[in-house]
Amino acid sequence: MKITSFSCLFLLLGFLSCSTPTDNQTEDSQESSLLTPKPVIMAYYVAERDFQPEKIPVEKLTHIIYSFTNVIDGEMKFRNEEAAGPKIEALVKQKERNPDLKVMIACGGWGADGFSDMALTEESRAKFIKSASEFITKYKLDGMDVDWEYPGISGAGTMARPEDTVNFTALMKGLREMLDEFDTPKVLTFASAGWKRYYDFVDMDEVMKYADYTNVMTYDQVSGVSIYTGHHTPLGDVKSEEITGTPFQAHLDSLFADGHNQDPDPRSAEKIVDFLIQSGVRPEQIVIGSAFYGRVWAGVPPVNNGLHQLSKGLHIGWMAYHEIRNNYEQDSSFQRFWDEKAQAPYMYNASDSLFVSYDDTVSVALKTRYTMEKGLGGIMFWELGNDTKEEGSLLDAIYKASKD
Repeated sequence: MKITSFSCLFLLLGFLSCSTPTDNQTEDSQESSLLTPKPVIMAYYVAERDFQPEKIPVEKLTHIIYSFTNVIDGEMKFRNEEAAGPKIEALVKQKERNPDLKVMIACGGWGADGFSDMALTEESRAKFIKSASEFITKYKLDGMDVDWEYPGISGAGTMARPEDTVNFTALMKGLREMLDEFDTPKVLTFASAGWKRYYDFVDMDEVMKYADYTNVMTYDQVSGVSIYTGHHTPLGDVKSEEITGTPFQAHLDSLFADGHNQDPDPRSAEKIVDFLIQSGVRPEQIVIGSAFYGRVWAGVPPVNNGLHQLSKGLHIGWMAYHEIRNNYEQDSSFQRFWDEKAQAPYMYNASDSLFVSYDDTVSVALKTRYTMEKGLGGIMFWELGNDTKEEGSLLDAIYKASKD
């Protein structure tokens, strides 16, 4: 995803059945669903060191996704349940402040292994699904998010097999059937990539019959290993000809030529959303991502205020937004710029040759309005603990835009 160490919700189906849904059943359940009329606002959340659940702004959220459990011995578990269990219980209690809030659990994340082995056979999937059911029951949760990075593609050295494609579909089908056995509707989502190659390995036509939403990770679009600066979480669709002549475009051209990328244009939320809709995904099932963190490059030449340039490497792989606000936004050495095409901010410090790509209050509000204008499910973000606790936070900007 979610950048875990970094690095990385919902059509509620209204029918109760453990049988395979027919096309008509799926359509009927979607039409009679509890789809939120306003965009969903989904927060991925990693319990902070100073964990104070009563201070989490749950009134401004529709969903909060506690992150992460892992696949351990083929089951969904916390790595340290003694520490994490009481925290998720305390989080669930915050529904007293927002009874409509959906509290969910995410399984996986960047570098989390075990998915390919777990999904390999009917028996191994059944073992995992049973453990997920017991976990949701134990902690009184409203659903789960599958963050397998990635079926058929190894992320950070994780196991990947050609069979992952069909096994992922079977896993999602089994999870849907399990969740539908509960007396109250449960939400099923999965984190998907913001780039096209991922979808060569996922049968979206089938998977979206079982998932309420796909949470598209429209961040890390310029990754933490790139030595070229660019927007890591842009909204707007920038064409290759619009950045012709820059080192970044030359880099994209080389990735396109060797087949690593499926097109030579920069990645963006608009680009992948249009791709998914053209591929048949229903807009209301698409949730786009915002980054509550930024990336900082060092040794960046001043050409174009540092945008799309060759750097001397990452200065900081990721920086929480509250640190950007405190350390950079208030530092006169950093000048903020706005890319109208990308609909994204960036900052440049000419004296220290530092370049910053991030989301700010303007860009997250634009993303939220875009979901409403496009008829999408809504917006999610990684992750809530990185936001500022001050007035005028990123979440404040999203919430206000959702009410406009």
